[in-house]
Amino acid sequence: MGKAQRGLEIADSQLAERAGVTVRQVQEIRSGGFNAAVVARIAPILHLNPEALVDAGRKAWYPEPLEPIQGLAAFNTPFDDMTVNSYLLWDPETHRAAAFDTGSDCSELLDFLKQTRLRLDAIFLTHTHGDHLFDLDRLKAHTGATAFVSKRERMEGAHPFEEGRHFEVGRLRVETRLTWGHSKGGITYVVTGLAKPIAVVGDSLFAGSIGGGQVSYHDAIRTNREQILTLPHETVLCPGHGPMTTVREEQQHNPFFA
Repeated sequence: MGKAQRGLEIADSQLAERAGVTVRQVQEIRSGGFNAAVVARIAPILHLNPEALVDAGRKAWYPEPLEPIQGLAAFNTPFDDMTVNSYLLWDPETHRAAAFDTGSDCSELLDFLKQTRLRLDAIFLTHTHGDHLFDLDRLKAHTGATAFVSKRERMEGAHPFEEGRHFEVGRLRVETRLTWGHSKGGITYVVTGLAKPIAVVGDSLFAGSIGGGQVSYHDAIRTNREQILTLPHETVLCPGHGPMTTVREEQQHNPFFA
């Protein structure tokens, strides 16, 4: 609710008046309280799905556990008061691999590469916020892999590319899609060649939520809808924070899109 309210630039008093509730009720919800009737009235004003939002408030939904996929590993490392995800995808036949972001500590990823005898060819950055590339220099130094980043977020140590470019990692195909809004050059990497299509979405989309939309809330909503939620229903979504999910789950349960 806070993300939608900030993105739409609706003050507490305006939200309360349009929803037919009190300012105090709005502020109680924003402070972590929960009232299903109030939430259901507020949701349409914020262009959120009422049923999905109430389910979120009741903690009645969580993404279904995913079956392990050969060629996909996820890593989770602490950063300040949260945790951040990074991912490794590889071709089981050629053992060629690509990392997606580094998290705050790439030690576990490096150990995994050594244990499985994978060769890391590339490091793909979803965006350039510090928690997602904190250990980039170390990962590059230990593997010799080349880092890539959107040309809209150029940075030293990573090769810029134009959205829409395709890469190959062994027999895997990596398609790049611009999903900006949370950051200026947010990229979703759609990987095919494994048992299911994989989309590494960074902070563009979370299970049941979206990134903060700091650059453009409206474009964050639009690019998520156009570039991620149009993928096949079984596509596994790998976000920068929180659990993995699928396109089908988000179409049904994410309050921003349900």
